[in-house]
Amino acid sequence: MSKKSIEECVRETLDQYFADLHGSEPHSLHDMVILTVEKPLLEVVMRQAEGNQSKAAEWLGINRNTLRRKLLDHKLIK
Repeated sequence: MSKKSIEECVRETLDQYFADLHGSEPHSLHDMVILTVEKPLLEVVMRQAEGNQSKAAEWLGINRNTLRRKLLDHKLIK
């Protein structure tokens, strides 16, 4: 297992993102990060929960209906 925390990985990635901007200002950074992180989070949690939305919602600390909406938003279910 990696010794880096998720927080460290995010920090390093954001530092690289700003470096890649070469001085340009970002826009809607919060939305971009949330959308970028949310989809793989949902994919991994759903896989680990073996597709059980109730279990996944509990693990995520969100309502099952909220989870379902997010899964639909990210086109992870139909």
